[in-house]
Amino acid sequence: MESMSERSGGFSFDNVERNHVLEDKGMKMPKAAKTGTTIVGVVYKDGVVLGADTRATSDTTVFEKYCEKIHYIAPNIYCCGAGTAADTEHTTAMIASKLELHRLDTGRQSRVTTCLTMLKRHLFQYQGYVSAALVLGGVDLNGPHLYTVYPHGSTDSLPFVTMGSGSLAAMAVFESKYKDDMTLEEGKQIVYEAISAGIFNDMGSGGNVNLCVITKDKTEMLEGYAKENMRPWRKSTPYAFPKTVRVAVKRISFLCSLVLKRCEFCLLL
Repeated sequence: MESMSERSGGFSFDNVERNHVLEDKGMKMPKAAKTGTTIVGVVYKDGVVLGADTRATSDTTVFEKYCEKIHYIAPNIYCCGAGTAADTEHTTAMIASKLELHRLDTGRQSRVTTCLTMLKRHLFQYQGYVSAALVLGGVDLNGPHLYTVYPHGSTDSLPFVTMGSGSLAAMAVFESKYKDDMTLEEGKQIVYEAISAGIFNDMGSGGNVNLCVITKDKTEMLEGYAKENMRPWRKSTPYAFPKTVRVAVKRISFLCSLVLKRCEFCLLL
């Protein structure tokens, strides 16, 4: 009873003290992984427009300039992924295969809410250790749907959403320019401007702007819709590097001269 009365809270912070002791002894604590992305989505009059940048980073290094962040889930459902690239790709591929089996079994079009339930259950099961933050969009018999799915399994349903390290800049565009019942061109334009704002205001976002337009009748992928980070200049004189290894050439020439002199000496003898 005494030990129970001593505990005043429901949390134990013993590991915090342990970490301080380890740091005092010189141990370097691991850093949290930092990822960079800007992904957005908006509902317009006839469907959904999704958008994403194409830069893949690791800390401060750009690993890939043309990374595909808009993933196929079903013919009428697509998903933008932020976080760890491997987690987003494997999670979306797994859900896509499950929905394919569901369509074969039922003979019906996949519902966006079915995909949402599968995603949130999978992510909640792993308590955030699967680093996949997703923007889910699609159109089914109930109309257009747009959701955000967070790594811990929580979800939101809104007419416009942003996620990733450039989400604040993208959200500023949506909050200032969004309106109800937008046309397709207006939806594409506002998504393009939101992704561009993320690219130019966030070091973790960059590359091109990719769009995905989902309607009741078809889905259209617009890769390279805009190229925001094209280099505006080229070096006038290219770098010129020697095409031979000079030290090796000199060494070989020296050895050849020694061989010739020795041969001449042998002939004289």
